[in-house]
Amino acid sequence: MELLWTNPKDEACGTLVLAHGAGAGQVSSFMERFTKAACAQGFRVARFEFSYMAKRRESGKKAPPPKAEKLIGEYQHALQSALTESEGPLLLAGKSMGGRIAAMLAGGNSLPKRVQGVVCLGYPFHPVGKSELEDWRLPPLAASNRKLLILQGERDQFGKKEELEGVELPEQVELCYVSDGNHDFAPRGAVPATLESNIQFAAEQSRLFFDRLLAE
Repeated sequence: MELLWTNPKDEACGTLVLAHGAGAGQVSSFMERFTKAACAQGFRVARFEFSYMAKRRESGKKAPPPKAEKLIGEYQHALQSALTESEGPLLLAGKSMGGRIAAMLAGGNSLPKRVQGVVCLGYPFHPVGKSELEDWRLPPLAASNRKLLILQGERDQFGKKEELEGVELPEQVELCYVSDGNHDFAPRGAVPATLESNIQFAAEQSRLFFDRLLAE
């Protein structure tokens, strides 16, 4: 697995290993925008593609991702590569499904000490249209051996603000709402927030979370 590295202008504060979501790969618009914003916050960003997405890109044929549990090993492999190719502390991170896989990986007993925490960019709390409590994907969050920051659009169809206000999250989870954002953090046109400002906000909160972890 080859990592796609993007470096900040100055010395990096740490490394952010970033996984894509279920429907778009490592160079999607969201991934490009967030990578740029994260680098502006001092992170060195390592992106990678799960094998199903690489095959989809090469063949041009769309296919759904395998079950999340089958992708943990691929994220583990990307993490090992990032550990080899960098120094200092790391964050696991991911967009939607990628964040879910990062949280699942953080539940392992052999997570390297350099991994400080997890950042989930739009966590898929439940499938779209299925918001009954038994459908919620809370176990990976509860099982994580690292603290998690979830940056969630207020209008995210995989877990809206009004839905989340009625759910008790595990104590290691920090939940931060992105103003009027959908699953890709995009707001509606009638609000002050913009897609650019929301992504910048998410990157800033990721850096603040990272600094808090290092200070503990």
